[in-house]
Amino acid sequence: MRVLDVLSPVLRDDQRVNLVFAYDPGSAFGEGVLPLLQTHGALVMPWKQFRESAPHLIVTATENAVLTDAGHDAPVLVLPHGVGFHKHVPDARGPGDRLAGLVPAELLASGRARTAISHPDQAAQLPASANPFFVGDPCYDSLLAGQDVRDRYRRALGIPANHRLVLISSTWRDESAVGQDSTLPARLLAQLPTDAYAVALVTHPNVTAAHGSLHLEHILGSARASGLIRIPPESGWQAALLAADLLIGDHGSVTFYGAAIGIPVLLGAFSEQEAVAGTPMAELGRLAPHLDPYAPLLAQVERTIESHDADRMCKLGATALAEPGSALARLRTAVYELLDLPEPATGPPTPLAPEDPCPVPPRDVSTALSVTTRVDADLEAGPRVRIHRVPAAAVAPTTASEEQHLSCTDDDRELSARESASVLLRHSPCSATAATAWARDILARYPGALLAATAVTAAGTYRIALRDGRTVEATVTGPPPDPGLPAAVVHACLMSGLPLDGFVTAAVADRSDEDVSLRVLPQH
Repeated sequence: MRVLDVLSPVLRDDQRVNLVFAYDPGSAFGEGVLPLLQTHGALVMPWKQFRESAPHLIVTATENAVLTDAGHDAPVLVLPHGVGFHKHVPDARGPGDRLAGLVPAELLASGRARTAISHPDQAAQLPASANPFFVGDPCYDSLLAGQDVRDRYRRALGIPANHRLVLISSTWRDESAVGQDSTLPARLLAQLPTDAYAVALVTHPNVTAAHGSLHLEHILGSARASGLIRIPPESGWQAALLAADLLIGDHGSVTFYGAAIGIPVLLGAFSEQEAVAGTPMAELGRLAPHLDPYAPLLAQVERTIESHDADRMCKLGATALAEPGSALARLRTAVYELLDLPEPATGPPTPLAPEDPCPVPPRDVSTALSVTTRVDADLEAGPRVRIHRVPAAAVAPTTASEEQHLSCTDDDRELSARESASVLLRHSPCSATAATAWARDILARYPGALLAATAVTAAGTYRIALRDGRTVEATVTGPPPDPGLPAAVVHACLMSGLPLDGFVTAAVADRSDEDVSLRVLPQH
């Protein structure tokens, strides 16, 4: 993806240059590479044929490619596939670890390699034989170009305007965010109110390449059932990063990119062994707050967002990502120098904002919710019902002052949820007559339900039918919510012995107040 993202604009409109891809099918992390290239319409050369070919320039974003025993001596341009040289990774060529991004000694000795760096200071980490030269970071430039169109990415991901998006980013290996705690996505969804938050996850491509996407879906089963947005590792992570209100990350490059563009960062994991001492990444591990797995997650999320110092983190980003905005132009100059061709007469390429995540990643929208309510009935302004809803797949315990019940739609896939629900909902609005017939039928089919609620045709009006035969009409101010919210108000009033006529304030996820007018309809 790094090669595709960079070379497409660098070689744009130039028919003098043929772009051909080759990949090593024997790589431990080669799973999915060929389908990805085919999806983009790339011409792919068999690895054996590549070794016998005569290219004028080889461009790679991996330092692992074996290029010294091929039958050619073309120059090799090594692009970064992360932020600098900040990480120790396993050395496939022998025991121990190596510096990620540094090409093998044999290639360095040949004098053919040139290593692109994103900050001049990184040259000190590399041997002189790496021929480091400053380019900048095209990915960072693209992220900066996309900051002003953040709402576009939120719409593409289906994030409501009044919701916060928490993005989890995990690199690979055991000390990554997901490698250390695979339950983190599910626990976040269990504690962050669904009326105020959405949660997404992006993982390093090596995770699915090594274990398979099916295995990852297996260990994330509860989170997926609770509405986790799964961002494909090969595309969409830049858009998700720009859409996020908080990034929970680790010592991977995505975390550093997030900090560099001013997104609040909370470290779910951080390996001091893998992070190279003295690098900006190591400094991020010192400056950013670390998540406490035993403390309430909602409080940590909100505290991190509210106390975030964007300027401090952006300054840290500048220590690894220098002179933003011109990386593609510098890279084009380098490519054409190595090709021994004059640059095209057209102007240098400029950064584009990231593409939308397309297609939008599938998301299981949970219709079975655990609803916690707390009634403050001693207020002069009238009763106030605090409502906190989370997916029922992972239910948080209640306190003595709270009441909890299960709410789900009448078409939820789980029969056990429909049979156990105290509140059954119909999301599609209908006429008052149809609402009465639907409620009578659904309460007869599910004798465990206490009430049934649906929106009626008039915007902001709802009918909530009780098992004792009464029907409450609820009218809500503001944008019409789903029927689960007025149903939660009625349920809370019933459990607290409050009258079902009058005005009630609904405090949803402790973030917004809505006035709810209740009226018991005459029985016929």
